[in-house]
Amino acid sequence: MRVLIATDAWRPQINGVVRSLERMVEAAPEFGVTPHMLTPEGFRQIGLPSYPDIRIALASRRHIAGRIAEFGPDHVHIATEGPIGWLTRAVCLAQKRTFTTSYHTRFPQYVAARWPIPESWSYRFLRRFHDPAAGVMVSTATVEAELRAHGFERILRWGRGVDLSLFHPRPGSVLDLPRPIFLSVGRVAVEKNLAAFLSLRLPGSKVVVGDGPARADLQRAFPEVHFLGAREGEELAAIYASSDVFVFPSLTDTFGIVLLEAAASGLPVAAFPVQGPSDVFAGSQAAVLHEDLRQAALSALRLPREAGLALAAGHSWRSSAEQFYGHMRRAMHAAAGKPARIEPAPAGLSVRLEAAERKEFA
Repeated sequence: MRVLIATDAWRPQINGVVRSLERMVEAAPEFGVTPHMLTPEGFRQIGLPSYPDIRIALASRRHIAGRIAEFGPDHVHIATEGPIGWLTRAVCLAQKRTFTTSYHTRFPQYVAARWPIPESWSYRFLRRFHDPAAGVMVSTATVEAELRAHGFERILRWGRGVDLSLFHPRPGSVLDLPRPIFLSVGRVAVEKNLAAFLSLRLPGSKVVVGDGPARADLQRAFPEVHFLGAREGEELAAIYASSDVFVFPSLTDTFGIVLLEAAASGLPVAAFPVQGPSDVFAGSQAAVLHEDLRQAALSALRLPREAGLALAAGHSWRSSAEQFYGHMRRAMHAAAGKPARIEPAPAGLSVRLEAAERKEFA
C-alpha cells in the first residue's frame, strides 16, 4: 500500500506531530506500506504570524496535485489543518480520492490563547475541514468525546508510543544543579502555559528544554530558571533521567508525547487534571494531577519511579503504527467495497520495501 502523508508540520520543527509522523514512516515497511511525505519542503515559505519559527508553505493546488500524481498513492492521509492540508483536501475531493485526517492540537483553545476568537468559530472551521474524511484519528477518549460534542463524526483512535531503547533510567546525572530538579520539555509558547510552572515557589531548580516565541520573554521574567534550548536524542534522554519531577503545565495538549518520555525515564509527573495527562495517567500511580500545580509537583517527589516505567511499557510505537495504517487500509478497502485486513509484512519484506523506497526517492 502506497500512502501519502500531507503535513504542514515537519522538520526543522520539533514537536509531537513531527515525532509521531516520523515514527509512522519508520514503522511503515513492517506493515507493507511505502510512505511518502508531502511537506512544506520544496515550496516557498513564510513564517507563521506570531510564531515565525514555524514556516508555512505558499503552495498552489496545481503543485499539490502534481506531487500527489507523481507518487500515485493508494491512500492519502492529511495530518494538519494548514495550507498543505487544505490544498491536499481540495485535490482529494476534486479527484474523489478517499482520505483520512488526524487531529493533533486543541486548535480552538490554541487560537483563543492568542486572539479574541470564539472557540465555536474554530470548531466550525475544523468540522468543515474534517467532515469529508473517511475517518478522523485522535489520540485519546477525551479528545474523541470533545469532538463528538462539537458534531464531529467517524472518529478513530490512534494512540502514541515511546522509544524505550532511548528513554530509560540512567546512572549519574548530566545536570549539576541544586535538587530537586523540576523539568519541563516542549515548545516554549503561550499555549503551553509555562508561566504557571515557572512562577511556582519550589525548592531546588527549574529546567526548561525547548524553544519557541515566548522564550525570550520568559527568560527575562524568570532569570533563575535554566533554559537549555531544544535538545534531542541521547542528550534529551539524559536530561529526563537526571531530573526529579516532570512538570506539565499545558491545558491544551491532546496527548503530550513528552509525558510518556518522562514516565519511561522513571520521572514522576505533575500536571493539571485536564485531558492529555488525565488520559495518559488514568489508573496509574505515575503522576499527581491537581488544580494546585505546586502541590502536585511537591507530591510527585514521593511517587515511586517504577510506576512510570510500568506505564510506559504499555505504549509502543509499533502498536501506534498498527492502528495508524490499519485505519487507512480499512478506509481504502471500504471505499472499494472490499473487506479490510491489516497484517505485519512477511519476513524480508521490510528490507525489500526499504530498498525500493531508497531507489524510488533517490
